[in-house]
Amino acid sequence: MPLAADAVLLVAFGGPTCMEDVRPFLANVLRGRPVPPERVEEVVHHYEVIGGRSPLTDITLRQAEALRALLRREGRPLPVYVGMRNWHPYLQDTLAAMQRDGIRRAIGVILAAQQSEASWDRYQRNVADARDALAGAAPQIDFAPNWHTHPLFIEAVAERAATARASLPPSHRAASRLVFTAHSIPVAMAADAPYEAQLRAGASLVAERLGVADFTLSYQSRSGSPREPWLAPDIADTLRAEAARGTRDIVVVPIGFVCDHVEVLYDLDIEARQLAVALGTALTRAAAVNDHPAFIRMLASVIGASCSQ
Repeated sequence: MPLAADAVLLVAFGGPTCMEDVRPFLANVLRGRPVPPERVEEVVHHYEVIGGRSPLTDITLRQAEALRALLRREGRPLPVYVGMRNWHPYLQDTLAAMQRDGIRRAIGVILAAQQSEASWDRYQRNVADARDALAGAAPQIDFAPNWHTHPLFIEAVAERAATARASLPPSHRAASRLVFTAHSIPVAMAADAPYEAQLRAGASLVAERLGVADFTLSYQSRSGSPREPWLAPDIADTLRAEAARGTRDIVVVPIGFVCDHVEVLYDLDIEARQLAVALGTALTRAAAVNDHPAFIRMLASVIGASCSQ
């Protein structure tokens, strides 16, 4: 029986690959939003500090290559394409390439575990807009279902967290505090989305797998107006609260991100860690799932389920 799809499209946010790309990339991300120039320059500086580029594109391409190899080993030799919302390879360019390659239907996988208007809804609109721009000649994209509690995703996050905890001195591990983080979004947006519930469900499963009875869910990387309520507590407030209660070691698990990029490498590794040091605590950050083998197996699993429909 032929496969119901003849390709896979991984859909991701995108990121600048050199310092010259940073301002044009930010212009894409912020288009239509009244962001003060000084805030833009602040984010430009964040990229300078982490080396002038985002590793997101490289990591996403590694995810695609690992998935391509796994599907081939499983007897499902589907081509795997990558399309980005905000930088090269742009979704429209990728869909045009798929069209030239004769792809008629693809399974789209959104590389964001939790759903909100800012993630899944926008990605799906971006794909629809890119298809419209190709005047109906682009392949059909059927999106794989949500995977925020998929056992293999939980396995990958838990193994990253376990590795981070294992780096602590043995005498510190039992008393360390597990803190999960995700990108904050406006409270009004969260009210119309399963985002918070999905984060808490995933964090609970990871903590259970680690044998941890109690954990904290915090938010980071807020970028909106200070007059608008966003999801809280912010990671900075969590660090202050943990320091006040005498916590010596905090293990931060960025469950809301599937790649180590600027909001992990700067907001957590630099900004949050500096605050932790000032408060007299130690912050150890778990890696994002990136191209963890269990995460790649999860991608293959949701694609297989979608192809069988």
